Amino acid sequence: MGRFYITTPIYYVNDAPHVGHAYCTVNADAMARWHRLIGDETKFLTGTDEHGQKVADAAAKHDMSARDWTDRTSARFQEAWDALDISYDDFIRTTEPRHYESVQKFLTAIYENGYIYKDVYKGLYCVSCEDYFTPEASVGGNCPIHGRPLIEMEEENWFFRLSAFEDRLLEHYAEHPSFVTPETKRNEAYSFIKGGLRDISITRTSIAWGVPVPWDENHVFYVWYDALINYLTAIGYGRDDDEVAKWWPNSHHLIGKEIIRFHCVWWPAMCMAAGLEPVSHVQVHGWLLIGGQKLSKTMAAEGELRLSDIAPVMLTNLFGVDPIRYYLLRETSLGNDGEFSLEGITQRYNTDLANNLGNLVARVTAVVNSKCAGAGPAPRPDSALRADAERAIHETAEAWSDFAPQRALEATWGLIGATNAYLELHAPWKMEPGPEVDAVLGDALEAIRLVAILTTPAMPRVCEEIWRRIGLGGSPCESTFDQSATWGQYPGGVTVHRGDPLFPRIKSDA
Repeated sequence: MGRFYITTPIYYVNDAPHVGHAYCTVNADAMARWHRLIGDETKFLTGTDEHGQKVADAAAKHDMSARDWTDRTSARFQEAWDALDISYDDFIRTTEPRHYESVQKFLTAIYENGYIYKDVYKGLYCVSCEDYFTPEASVGGNCPIHGRPLIEMEEENWFFRLSAFEDRLLEHYAEHPSFVTPETKRNEAYSFIKGGLRDISITRTSIAWGVPVPWDENHVFYVWYDALINYLTAIGYGRDDDEVAKWWPNSHHLIGKEIIRFHCVWWPAMCMAAGLEPVSHVQVHGWLLIGGQKLSKTMAAEGELRLSDIAPVMLTNLFGVDPIRYYLLRETSLGNDGEFSLEGITQRYNTDLANNLGNLVARVTAVVNSKCAGAGPAPRPDSALRADAERAIHETAEAWSDFAPQRALEATWGLIGATNAYLELHAPWKMEPGPEVDAVLGDALEAIRLVAILTTPAMPRVCEEIWRRIGLGGSPCESTFDQSATWGQYPGGVTVHRGDPLFPRIKSDA
Protein backbone atom coordinates (compact mmCIF):
# COMPACT_ATOMS: atom_id res chain seq x y z
CA MET A 1 0.00 0.00 0.00
CA GLY A 2 1.32 3.41 -0.96
CA ARG A 3 0.47 6.93 0.16
CA PHE A 4 -1.07 9.73 -1.86
CA TYR A 5 -1.53 13.32 -0.69
CA ILE A 6 -3.37 15.52 -3.19
CA THR A 7 -4.30 19.17 -2.88
CA THR A 8 -6.28 21.71 -4.84
CA PRO A 9 -5.31 25.37 -4.70
CA ILE A 10 -7.14 27.03 -1.87
CA TYR A 11 -9.79 29.23 -3.43
CA TYR A 12 -9.99 32.95 -2.93
CA VAL A 13 -13.09 34.13 -1.06
CA ASN A 14 -13.69 37.45 -2.78
CA ASP A 15 -16.75 35.88 -4.45
CA ALA A 16 -18.77 32.68 -4.81
CA PRO A 17 -17.49 29.40 -6.32
CA HIS A 18 -18.01 28.81 -10.05
CA VAL A 19 -17.55 25.90 -12.44
CA GLY A 20 -13.87 26.73 -12.99
CA HIS A 21 -13.25 25.94 -9.33
CA ALA A 22 -15.39 22.81 -9.69
CA TYR A 23 -13.26 21.59 -12.61
CA CYS A 24 -10.10 21.48 -10.51
CA THR A 25 -11.83 20.12 -7.42
CA VAL A 26 -13.66 17.29 -9.20
CA ASN A 27 -10.42 16.22 -10.87
CA ALA A 28 -8.62 16.16 -7.52
CA ASP A 29 -11.51 14.29 -5.93
CA ALA A 30 -11.51 11.64 -8.65
CA MET A 31 -7.76 11.17 -8.20
CA ALA A 32 -8.23 10.76 -4.46
CA ARG A 33 -11.05 8.27 -4.98
CA TRP A 34 -8.92 6.28 -7.41
CA HIS A 35 -6.04 6.00 -4.96
CA ARG A 36 -8.37 4.93 -2.17
CA LEU A 37 -9.79 2.30 -4.55
CA ILE A 38 -6.36 0.82 -5.26
CA GLY A 39 -5.63 0.67 -1.53
CA ASP A 40 -3.35 3.68 -1.05
CA GLU A 41 -3.50 5.59 2.22
CA THR A 42 -4.91 8.84 0.87
CA LYS A 43 -5.28 12.42 2.06
CA PHE A 44 -7.21 14.99 0.01
CA LEU A 45 -7.01 18.67 0.95
CA THR A 46 -8.95 21.66 -0.31
CA GLY A 47 -10.01 24.91 1.31
CA THR A 48 -10.21 28.68 1.10
CA ASP A 49 -7.65 31.49 0.91
CA GLU A 50 -8.97 34.29 3.12
CA HIS A 51 -6.40 37.06 3.50
CA GLY A 52 -5.31 39.95 1.31
CA GLN A 53 -6.54 43.20 -0.15
CA LYS A 54 -9.14 41.67 -2.47
CA VAL A 55 -10.91 40.01 0.45
CA ALA A 56 -10.82 43.15 2.56
CA ASP A 57 -12.22 45.15 -0.39
CA ALA A 58 -14.98 42.60 -1.03
CA ALA A 59 -16.01 42.65 2.62
CA ALA A 60 -16.09 46.45 2.71
CA LYS A 61 -18.15 46.53 -0.48
CA HIS A 62 -20.78 44.39 1.25
CA ASP A 63 -20.62 46.37 4.52
CA MET A 64 -19.25 43.36 6.38
CA SER A 65 -16.19 42.70 8.48
CA ALA A 66 -13.48 40.66 6.79
CA ARG A 67 -14.10 37.84 9.29
CA ASP A 68 -17.86 37.71 8.64
CA TRP A 69 -17.31 37.88 4.90
CA THR A 70 -14.82 35.01 4.89
CA ASP A 71 -17.06 32.90 7.13
CA ARG A 72 -19.96 33.33 4.72
CA THR A 73 -18.04 32.83 1.49
CA SER A 74 -15.98 29.89 2.72
CA ALA A 75 -19.23 28.16 3.67
CA ARG A 76 -20.44 28.60 0.08
CA PHE A 77 -17.44 26.65 -1.19
CA GLN A 78 -18.14 23.85 1.26
CA GLU A 79 -21.77 23.77 0.15
CA ALA A 80 -20.72 23.58 -3.50
CA TRP A 81 -18.33 20.69 -2.80
CA ASP A 82 -20.99 18.85 -0.84
CA ALA A 83 -23.30 19.19 -3.86
CA LEU A 84 -20.62 17.63 -6.08
CA ASP A 85 -19.84 14.73 -3.69
CA ILE A 86 -16.31 15.98 -3.05
CA SER A 87 -14.68 13.56 -0.61
CA TYR A 88 -12.04 15.84 0.91
CA ASP A 89 -10.36 14.70 4.11
CA ASP A 90 -9.57 18.22 5.27
CA PHE A 91 -10.97 21.65 4.40
CA ILE A 92 -8.48 24.29 5.45
CA ARG A 93 -9.15 27.96 6.01
CA THR A 94 -6.19 30.32 6.19
CA THR A 95 -7.83 32.20 9.06
CA GLU A 96 -7.55 29.16 11.35
CA PRO A 97 -5.15 29.29 14.34
CA ARG A 98 -3.33 26.17 13.12
CA HIS A 99 -2.49 27.97 9.88
CA TYR A 100 -1.19 31.09 11.64
CA GLU A 101 1.08 28.85 13.70
CA SER A 102 2.47 26.96 10.68
CA VAL A 103 2.97 30.12 8.60
CA GLN A 104 4.87 31.91 11.34
CA LYS A 105 7.08 28.89 12.07
CA PHE A 106 7.81 28.21 8.39
CA LEU A 107 8.69 31.79 7.48
CA THR A 108 10.64 32.29 10.69
CA ALA A 109 12.77 29.30 9.67
CA ILE A 110 13.49 31.03 6.35
CA TYR A 111 14.25 34.29 8.18
CA GLU A 112 16.62 32.58 10.60
CA ASN A 113 18.35 30.83 7.70
CA GLY A 114 19.21 34.26 6.28
CA TYR A 115 16.92 34.36 3.25
CA ILE A 116 14.63 37.24 4.31
CA TYR A 117 15.67 40.90 4.47
CA LYS A 118 14.02 44.35 4.62
CA ASP A 119 13.94 46.84 1.73
CA VAL A 120 11.63 49.31 -0.02
CA TYR A 121 9.60 48.11 -2.98
CA LYS A 122 8.39 50.38 -5.74
CA GLY A 123 6.56 48.90 -8.71
CA LEU A 124 3.37 48.03 -10.53
CA TYR A 125 0.75 46.06 -8.62
CA CYS A 126 -2.47 44.22 -9.59
CA VAL A 127 -5.02 43.97 -6.79
CA SER A 128 -6.86 41.13 -8.56
CA CYS A 129 -3.70 39.04 -8.86
CA GLU A 130 -2.32 40.19 -5.50
CA ASP A 131 0.96 40.38 -7.39
CA TYR A 132 3.61 42.81 -8.65
CA PHE A 133 4.60 43.09 -12.33
CA THR A 134 7.61 44.61 -14.02
CA PRO A 135 6.90 47.19 -16.76
CA GLU A 136 8.12 44.60 -19.30
CA ALA A 137 5.59 42.04 -18.05
CA SER A 138 2.67 44.46 -18.22
CA VAL A 139 0.60 45.03 -21.34
CA GLY A 140 0.61 48.75 -21.90
CA GLY A 141 0.52 49.34 -18.14
CA ASN A 142 -2.29 46.80 -17.68
CA CYS A 143 -2.28 43.43 -15.94
CA PRO A 144 -1.46 40.70 -18.51
CA ILE A 145 -4.05 38.38 -16.90
CA HIS A 146 -6.96 40.68 -16.01
CA GLY A 147 -6.38 43.53 -18.46
CA ARG A 148 -6.93 46.10 -15.73
CA PRO A 149 -4.66 49.08 -15.03
CA LEU A 150 -1.76 48.32 -12.72
CA ILE A 151 -1.27 50.53 -9.65
CA GLU A 152 2.11 52.03 -8.84
CA MET A 153 2.97 51.25 -5.23
CA GLU A 154 5.85 52.01 -2.92
CA GLU A 155 6.24 50.63 0.60
CA GLU A 156 8.67 49.06 3.03
CA ASN A 157 8.58 45.25 2.70
CA TRP A 158 10.42 42.19 3.85
CA PHE A 159 11.88 40.34 0.85
CA PHE A 160 12.63 36.69 0.15
CA ARG A 161 15.99 36.00 -1.54
CA LEU A 162 14.52 34.05 -4.44
CA SER A 163 17.58 34.90 -6.53
CA ALA A 164 19.70 32.70 -4.24
CA PHE A 165 17.84 29.61 -5.43
CA GLU A 166 18.16 29.92 -9.18
CA ASP A 167 20.84 27.22 -9.54
CA ARG A 168 19.24 24.91 -6.99
CA LEU A 169 15.89 25.11 -8.75
CA LEU A 170 17.46 24.34 -12.12
CA GLU A 171 19.22 21.35 -10.55
CA HIS A 172 15.96 20.17 -9.00
CA TYR A 173 14.19 20.31 -12.35
CA ALA A 174 17.06 18.42 -14.01
CA GLU A 175 17.05 15.72 -11.34
CA HIS A 176 13.23 15.40 -11.21
CA PRO A 177 11.95 15.50 -14.81
CA SER A 178 8.38 14.76 -13.70
CA PHE A 179 8.35 17.44 -11.01
CA VAL A 180 5.88 19.48 -13.10
CA THR A 181 3.50 17.91 -15.62
CA PRO A 182 2.56 18.19 -18.43
CA GLU A 183 5.93 18.79 -20.07
CA THR A 184 4.82 22.04 -21.70
CA LYS A 185 4.13 23.53 -18.28
CA ARG A 186 7.40 22.17 -16.89
CA ASN A 187 9.22 23.87 -19.73
CA GLU A 188 7.40 27.13 -19.00
CA ALA A 189 8.47 27.10 -15.35
CA TYR A 190 12.00 26.04 -16.23
CA SER A 191 12.33 28.87 -18.77
CA PHE A 192 11.13 31.36 -16.17
CA ILE A 193 13.89 30.24 -13.80
CA LYS A 194 16.47 30.14 -16.57
CA GLY A 195 15.61 33.75 -17.44
CA GLY A 196 16.86 34.89 -14.03
CA LEU A 197 15.11 35.31 -10.69
CA ARG A 198 14.59 38.50 -8.70
CA ASP A 199 14.02 38.71 -4.97
CA ILE A 200 10.35 39.06 -4.10
CA SER A 201 8.35 41.03 -1.55
CA ILE A 202 6.62 38.84 1.04
CA THR A 203 5.04 41.34 3.48
CA ARG A 204 2.79 44.39 3.50
CA THR A 205 2.33 47.36 5.81
CA SER A 206 -0.56 48.81 3.79
CA ILE A 207 -3.07 46.18 4.95
CA ALA A 208 -3.78 44.53 8.30
CA TRP A 209 -5.86 41.54 7.11
CA GLY A 210 -3.20 38.83 7.11
CA VAL A 211 -0.91 36.67 9.22
CA PRO A 212 1.30 38.91 11.43
CA VAL A 213 5.07 38.78 10.91
CA PRO A 214 6.41 37.50 14.26
CA TRP A 215 9.68 39.49 14.10
CA ASP A 216 8.07 42.77 12.91
CA GLU A 217 4.68 43.79 14.28
CA ASN A 218 4.17 46.44 11.60
CA HIS A 219 3.97 43.86 8.79
CA VAL A 220 1.66 41.05 7.72
CA PHE A 221 2.65 38.33 5.29
CA TYR A 222 1.61 38.90 1.72
CA VAL A 223 -1.31 36.64 0.87
CA TRP A 224 0.49 34.36 -1.60
CA TYR A 225 3.16 33.30 0.90
CA ASP A 226 0.64 32.69 3.61
CA ALA A 227 -1.55 30.72 1.17
CA LEU A 228 1.14 28.41 -0.18
CA ILE A 229 1.97 27.16 3.29
CA ASN A 230 -1.54 25.71 3.73
CA TYR A 231 -0.31 22.47 2.15
CA LEU A 232 2.03 22.04 5.11
CA THR A 233 -0.38 23.34 7.73
CA ALA A 234 -2.80 20.51 6.91
CA ILE A 235 -0.17 17.85 7.63
CA GLY A 236 0.96 19.40 10.89
CA TYR A 237 3.99 21.52 10.02
CA GLY A 238 5.41 22.95 13.23
CA ARG A 239 3.15 20.69 15.29
CA ASP A 240 3.70 17.09 14.16
CA ASP A 241 6.97 16.27 12.39
CA ASP A 242 5.98 12.63 11.93
CA GLU A 243 2.89 13.58 9.90
CA VAL A 244 4.96 15.88 7.68
CA ALA A 245 7.48 13.07 7.11
CA LYS A 246 4.62 10.70 6.32
CA TRP A 247 2.76 12.79 3.76
CA TRP A 248 5.11 15.36 2.22
CA PRO A 249 7.24 12.90 0.17
CA ASN A 250 3.97 11.70 -1.43
CA SER A 251 2.49 15.13 -2.13
CA HIS A 252 0.82 16.27 -5.36
CA HIS A 253 -0.53 19.76 -6.09
CA LEU A 254 -3.22 20.16 -8.75
CA ILE A 255 -3.21 23.78 -9.94
CA GLY A 256 -4.37 26.04 -12.77
CA LYS A 257 -1.81 27.25 -15.27
CA GLU A 258 -2.12 30.88 -14.14
CA ILE A 259 -0.37 30.09 -10.85
CA ILE A 260 2.59 28.12 -12.20
CA ARG A 261 5.09 30.79 -11.12
CA PHE A 262 3.91 30.69 -7.50
CA HIS A 263 3.79 26.89 -7.19
CA CYS A 264 6.63 25.81 -9.46
CA VAL A 265 9.21 28.55 -8.77
CA TRP A 266 8.51 30.47 -5.56
CA TRP A 267 7.10 27.59 -3.53
CA PRO A 268 9.91 25.05 -4.08
CA ALA A 269 12.45 27.79 -3.37
CA MET A 270 10.65 28.66 -0.13
CA CYS A 271 10.73 25.00 0.91
CA MET A 272 14.44 24.80 0.18
CA ALA A 273 15.03 27.98 2.20
CA ALA A 274 13.15 26.48 5.17
CA GLY A 275 15.20 23.28 5.00
CA LEU A 276 12.45 21.16 3.46
CA GLU A 277 12.29 19.23 0.20
CA PRO A 278 9.84 20.70 -2.34
CA VAL A 279 6.48 19.11 -3.06
CA SER A 280 7.01 15.86 -4.99
CA HIS A 281 4.81 16.72 -8.00
CA VAL A 282 2.77 19.57 -9.47
CA GLN A 283 0.09 18.70 -12.04
CA VAL A 284 -1.02 21.76 -14.00
CA HIS A 285 -4.45 21.97 -15.64
CA GLY A 286 -5.68 24.36 -18.28
CA TRP A 287 -8.61 26.75 -18.20
CA LEU A 288 -12.25 26.18 -18.98
CA LEU A 289 -13.23 28.69 -21.63
CA ILE A 290 -16.55 30.11 -22.75
CA GLY A 291 -16.32 31.38 -26.29
CA GLY A 292 -12.53 31.39 -25.90
CA GLN A 293 -12.57 33.42 -22.66
CA LYS A 294 -11.35 32.16 -19.29
CA LEU A 295 -13.92 31.95 -16.51
CA SER A 296 -13.22 34.98 -14.35
CA LYS A 297 -14.99 36.71 -11.48
CA THR A 298 -13.49 39.97 -12.65
CA MET A 299 -15.13 39.60 -16.05
CA ALA A 300 -18.39 38.71 -14.38
CA ALA A 301 -18.23 41.88 -12.33
CA GLU A 302 -17.71 43.87 -15.51
CA GLY A 303 -20.71 42.26 -17.20
CA GLU A 304 -18.77 40.19 -19.72
CA LEU A 305 -19.83 36.84 -18.21
CA ARG A 306 -22.51 35.79 -15.74
CA LEU A 307 -20.83 33.17 -13.65
CA SER A 308 -23.84 32.94 -11.37
CA ASP A 309 -25.54 31.20 -14.29
CA ILE A 310 -22.95 28.41 -14.25
CA ALA A 311 -22.47 27.88 -10.54
CA PRO A 312 -21.86 24.23 -9.56
CA VAL A 313 -25.19 23.83 -7.79
CA MET A 314 -27.06 25.12 -10.83
CA LEU A 315 -25.34 22.51 -12.99
CA THR A 316 -26.09 19.64 -10.62
CA ASN A 317 -29.73 20.72 -10.46
CA LEU A 318 -29.94 20.71 -14.27
CA PHE A 319 -28.04 17.52 -15.09
CA GLY A 320 -27.45 15.61 -11.86
CA VAL A 321 -24.27 15.30 -9.80
CA ASP A 322 -22.54 12.42 -11.55
CA PRO A 323 -23.17 13.62 -15.11
CA ILE A 324 -21.49 16.93 -14.26
CA ARG A 325 -18.57 15.12 -12.65
CA TYR A 326 -18.28 12.91 -15.73
CA TYR A 327 -18.34 15.86 -18.12
CA LEU A 328 -15.67 17.79 -16.24
CA LEU A 329 -13.40 14.74 -16.22
CA ARG A 330 -14.08 13.41 -19.72
CA GLU A 331 -14.43 16.48 -21.93
CA THR A 332 -10.94 17.94 -21.58
CA SER A 333 -7.51 16.37 -21.25
CA LEU A 334 -6.02 17.54 -17.96
CA GLY A 335 -3.35 20.07 -18.87
CA ASN A 336 -5.14 21.50 -21.90
CA ASP A 337 -7.65 24.33 -22.10
CA GLY A 338 -11.24 23.17 -22.64
CA GLU A 339 -14.39 24.72 -24.01
CA PHE A 340 -17.29 24.68 -21.54
CA SER A 341 -20.89 24.77 -22.71
CA LEU A 342 -24.29 23.49 -21.66
CA GLU A 343 -24.62 22.04 -25.16
CA GLY A 344 -21.42 20.07 -24.60
CA ILE A 345 -22.74 18.67 -21.32
CA THR A 346 -26.00 17.67 -22.99
CA GLN A 347 -24.18 15.89 -25.81
CA ARG A 348 -21.95 13.94 -23.43
CA TYR A 349 -24.96 13.11 -21.29
CA ASN A 350 -27.12 11.79 -24.12
CA THR A 351 -24.34 9.98 -25.99
CA ASP A 352 -21.94 8.56 -23.39
CA LEU A 353 -24.28 8.21 -20.45
CA ALA A 354 -27.83 7.66 -21.75
CA ASN A 355 -27.08 5.83 -25.03
CA ASN A 356 -23.99 3.87 -24.01
CA LEU A 357 -23.80 3.17 -20.26
CA GLY A 358 -27.47 3.68 -19.36
CA ASN A 359 -28.75 1.63 -22.29
CA LEU A 360 -26.29 -1.19 -21.56
CA VAL A 361 -27.45 -1.53 -17.95
CA ALA A 362 -31.13 -1.18 -18.91
CA ARG A 363 -31.21 -3.85 -21.58
CA VAL A 364 -29.09 -6.37 -19.71
CA THR A 365 -31.18 -6.10 -16.55
CA ALA A 366 -34.38 -6.26 -18.66
CA VAL A 367 -33.32 -9.39 -20.58
CA VAL A 368 -32.10 -11.12 -17.40
CA ASN A 369 -35.57 -10.59 -15.96
CA SER A 370 -37.35 -11.80 -19.09
CA LYS A 371 -35.08 -14.75 -19.97
CA CYS A 372 -33.52 -15.83 -16.67
CA ALA A 373 -36.35 -15.21 -14.18
CA GLY A 374 -34.39 -12.29 -12.74
CA ALA A 375 -31.37 -14.36 -11.63
CA GLY A 376 -28.09 -13.11 -13.08
CA PRO A 377 -26.00 -15.90 -14.65
CA ALA A 378 -22.27 -16.28 -14.00
CA PRO A 379 -19.75 -15.27 -16.68
CA ARG A 380 -17.61 -17.67 -18.72
CA PRO A 381 -13.88 -17.78 -17.95
CA ASP A 382 -13.14 -17.89 -21.68
CA SER A 383 -15.61 -15.19 -22.74
CA ALA A 384 -14.86 -13.21 -25.89
CA LEU A 385 -15.31 -10.10 -23.71
CA ARG A 386 -12.51 -11.04 -21.34
CA ALA A 387 -9.72 -9.57 -23.48
CA ASP A 388 -11.64 -6.29 -23.85
CA ALA A 389 -12.18 -6.18 -20.09
CA GLU A 390 -8.55 -6.87 -19.23
CA ARG A 391 -7.40 -4.22 -21.71
CA ALA A 392 -9.79 -1.69 -20.18
CA ILE A 393 -8.65 -2.52 -16.65
CA HIS A 394 -4.98 -2.09 -17.56
CA GLU A 395 -5.44 1.11 -19.58
CA THR A 396 -7.79 2.69 -17.05
CA ALA A 397 -5.44 2.01 -14.15
CA GLU A 398 -2.45 3.33 -16.08
CA ALA A 399 -4.30 6.52 -17.03
CA TRP A 400 -5.51 7.32 -13.52
CA SER A 401 -1.97 6.81 -12.26
CA ASP A 402 -0.74 9.23 -14.95
CA PHE A 403 -3.17 11.97 -13.87
CA ALA A 404 -5.18 11.45 -17.06
CA PRO A 405 -8.87 11.09 -16.11
CA GLN A 406 -10.05 11.70 -19.68
CA ARG A 407 -7.93 8.81 -20.96
CA ALA A 408 -9.06 6.60 -18.06
CA LEU A 409 -12.72 7.15 -18.86
CA GLU A 410 -12.09 6.68 -22.57
CA ALA A 411 -10.57 3.27 -21.80
CA THR A 412 -13.52 2.32 -19.60
CA TRP A 413 -15.97 3.43 -22.27
CA GLY A 414 -14.09 1.13 -24.66
CA LEU A 415 -15.33 -1.78 -22.54
CA ILE A 416 -18.86 -0.37 -22.56
CA GLY A 417 -18.72 -0.13 -26.36
CA ALA A 418 -17.34 -3.67 -26.69
CA THR A 419 -20.11 -5.03 -24.43
CA ASN A 420 -22.84 -3.27 -26.38
CA ALA A 421 -21.38 -4.65 -29.63
CA TYR A 422 -21.23 -8.13 -28.07
CA LEU A 423 -24.90 -7.92 -27.20
CA GLU A 424 -25.82 -6.72 -30.68
CA LEU A 425 -23.91 -9.65 -32.17
CA HIS A 426 -25.62 -12.29 -30.03
CA ALA A 427 -29.03 -10.57 -29.52
CA PRO A 428 -29.93 -12.44 -26.30
CA TRP A 429 -33.38 -10.81 -26.35
CA LYS A 430 -34.14 -13.04 -29.35
CA MET A 431 -32.85 -16.25 -27.74
CA GLU A 432 -34.84 -18.88 -25.94
CA PRO A 433 -34.08 -19.31 -22.24
CA GLY A 434 -31.24 -21.73 -21.68
CA PRO A 435 -27.45 -22.10 -21.41
CA GLU A 436 -26.67 -19.99 -24.48
CA VAL A 437 -28.55 -16.91 -23.30
CA ASP A 438 -27.20 -17.44 -19.77
CA ALA A 439 -23.65 -17.38 -21.11
CA VAL A 440 -24.10 -14.14 -23.04
CA LEU A 441 -25.86 -12.36 -20.19
CA GLY A 442 -23.38 -13.61 -17.58
CA ASP A 443 -20.54 -12.16 -19.64
CA ALA A 444 -22.38 -8.85 -19.97
CA LEU A 445 -23.11 -8.67 -16.24
CA GLU A 446 -19.43 -9.25 -15.47
CA ALA A 447 -18.47 -6.47 -17.86
CA ILE A 448 -20.97 -4.15 -16.15
CA ARG A 449 -19.53 -5.11 -12.75
CA LEU A 450 -16.06 -4.12 -13.91
CA VAL A 451 -17.34 -0.89 -15.46
CA ALA A 452 -18.92 0.03 -12.12
CA ILE A 453 -15.56 -0.41 -10.39
CA LEU A 454 -13.57 1.47 -13.02
CA THR A 455 -16.03 4.38 -13.15
CA THR A 456 -16.42 4.82 -9.39
CA PRO A 457 -13.87 7.68 -9.08
CA ALA A 458 -15.87 9.69 -11.60
CA MET A 459 -19.46 8.77 -10.78
CA PRO A 460 -19.72 7.27 -7.29
CA ARG A 461 -23.51 7.54 -6.91
CA VAL A 462 -24.33 6.01 -10.29
CA CYS A 463 -21.87 3.16 -9.76
CA GLU A 464 -23.45 2.32 -6.39
CA GLU A 465 -26.84 2.11 -8.13
CA ILE A 466 -25.47 -0.07 -10.96
CA TRP A 467 -23.92 -2.35 -8.33
CA ARG A 468 -27.31 -2.71 -6.63
CA ARG A 469 -29.16 -3.34 -9.90
CA ILE A 470 -26.92 -6.24 -10.91
CA GLY A 471 -27.61 -7.83 -7.53
CA LEU A 472 -24.38 -7.19 -5.64
CA GLY A 473 -24.10 -6.26 -1.98
CA GLY A 474 -21.76 -3.70 -0.49
CA SER A 475 -20.22 -1.26 -2.94
CA PRO A 476 -17.76 -1.19 -5.85
CA CYS A 477 -15.16 0.17 -3.42
CA GLU A 478 -15.59 -2.49 -0.76
CA SER A 479 -12.60 -4.51 -1.95
CA THR A 480 -9.34 -3.09 -3.22
CA PHE A 481 -8.83 -2.85 -6.94
CA ASP A 482 -6.39 -5.78 -7.15
CA GLN A 483 -8.95 -8.00 -5.45
CA SER A 484 -12.03 -6.95 -7.39
CA ALA A 485 -10.91 -5.82 -10.87
CA THR A 486 -10.28 -9.25 -12.36
CA TRP A 487 -12.47 -11.12 -14.80
CA GLY A 488 -14.88 -13.77 -13.51
CA GLN A 489 -16.00 -12.57 -10.09
CA TYR A 490 -19.68 -11.94 -10.78
CA PRO A 491 -21.21 -14.67 -8.59
CA GLY A 492 -24.27 -15.69 -10.61
CA GLY A 493 -27.59 -16.62 -9.08
CA VAL A 494 -28.18 -13.19 -7.54
CA THR A 495 -31.32 -11.16 -8.14
CA VAL A 496 -31.00 -8.54 -10.87
CA HIS A 497 -33.26 -5.52 -10.59
CA ARG A 498 -34.76 -3.41 -13.32
CA GLY A 499 -35.25 0.27 -12.63
CA ASP A 500 -35.97 3.66 -14.07
CA PRO A 501 -33.48 4.91 -16.67
CA LEU A 502 -30.17 5.82 -15.06
CA PHE A 503 -29.89 8.77 -17.44
CA PRO A 504 -33.24 9.90 -18.88
CA ARG A 505 -32.46 11.58 -22.20
CA ILE A 506 -32.60 15.36 -22.10
CA LYS A 507 -33.44 17.84 -24.79
CA SER A 508 -30.57 19.59 -26.51
CA ASP A 509 -31.76 23.00 -25.30
CA ALA A 510 -31.45 22.08 -21.60
